[in-house]
Amino acid sequence: MNPPSLSRLASQEEQKIYETLQQSLPEHGFFDQKTWRESPEPFLISPEFHKKLEKLGDRLHAFNKACDLLYRQSVEGKQPSWIALLLDRGKPPELIELARSKIFRGVTASVIRPDLLLTEEGYMMCELDQIPGGIGLTAWLQKIYTEFGYSILGGPQGMLHGFESIFKGSNEGDIFISEESATYRPEMLYLIGELQHYFPETKWRLLSTKDQNRWASRVYRFFELFDITNVECAADLLARARDGEISMTPPPKPQLEEKLWFALFWMKPLEEFWIRQLTERGWEQLKEIIPYSWILDPMPLPPQAVYPRLEVQSWKEVSNLSQQGRDLVIKISGFDARAWGSRGVAVGHDLSKKEWQEVLQVALDEYETHPHLLQRFHRSVLTNQPYFSCSKEITEMPARVRLTPYYFVSGEKVTLAGGLATLCPADKKILHGMSDAILVPVGIDKGGVIKESHASHEAGES
Repeated sequence: MNPPSLSRLASQEEQKIYETLQQSLPEHGFFDQKTWRESPEPFLISPEFHKKLEKLGDRLHAFNKACDLLYRQSVEGKQPSWIALLLDRGKPPELIELARSKIFRGVTASVIRPDLLLTEEGYMMCELDQIPGGIGLTAWLQKIYTEFGYSILGGPQGMLHGFESIFKGSNEGDIFISEESATYRPEMLYLIGELQHYFPETKWRLLSTKDQNRWASRVYRFFELFDITNVECAADLLARARDGEISMTPPPKPQLEEKLWFALFWMKPLEEFWIRQLTERGWEQLKEIIPYSWILDPMPLPPQAVYPRLEVQSWKEVSNLSQQGRDLVIKISGFDARAWGSRGVAVGHDLSKKEWQEVLQVALDEYETHPHLLQRFHRSVLTNQPYFSCSKEITEMPARVRLTPYYFVSGEKVTLAGGLATLCPADKKILHGMSDAILVPVGIDKGGVIKESHASHEAGES
């Protein structure tokens, strides 16, 4: 049962914020046919937490580079071959060949967005998105809330400067968006307009994947690689990137867009590799925030072996766990339409035993073409966030929060440029953008007080 929501009259200052949000909203909005709740204030974090987020960017960039190296060394025979074979499952040979091209050697995504859940023990990273939405929306929110005197993560133009930095050295930049990602087209139109305003020396364009025009020397790929059969210009675009005619971010490396990396991170045989690449301190810090994960491989274990931390010998035993024992999440790893937007996520204790068994069996059956992972479920804290229930009334909503900081990589410099908080009603298990969620920028509480939890409740995975 959810705690009650409390309402009050909005102050004059809060009404001004409401009016500004309404009047400055772009004509076409930010997401096609999607709405959200607006708040008179950002989601505040402490200066100490802000410092942790700043350091996290370098850790995640190092993790991406280590993942890229591990895959490459597996292909070259310097690491076990099963790693590359696992990450290549379900992908067409021509895309695998492209991803291994020498021109992309060592190249990783220039935009990094972790999905963070706030728990009583700290924060946990339930996802690491390399083609994130929300860039334009966060830029808009930064601008507005800064005008009202809030100290906003990244400042008034942090997201714009961050995005512009990944196109350094070029006087033109193209953003390619597919039909699969068309929901985000309005916010990318807004982003292009703002970039053109603040950086007029660079020519910016938003192109659909049907466009066959001459492309800029720098391209931002805003479409998933599983969808390339529906991207008319994909073959030509990717061929030009392979031939060095254009620079593309993120690079066409589907292996790096897999969730399986969380399970590989926890594998004991790979521990020495991770420590060597991340440093022992970096490895220990990531262990604190990456949920323990297992690959759902149907191959039986030897009689004397068990799955670590589950302490069971077979997936049959996992399928028979009680509801209380199913503090687990099943996710499809990647290269599938179900792998984004929380479509392929199943929360164990939210399902009946029969439903849990069916979901687990499907995941095991799809191992050869669409590997899944099992992940430990973490409980987030409950916080209160006000929102505009109408122009003159504020309602306080008990909510679960997902924080998504945005990092931009230029060369080897990683910049924390902003953050978005998605606050969902307390009864939601899976935290993502929805019509009854509150979307606000992340702000820094100069008093040094982070939003405190009022109770411990179950959290969702994005």
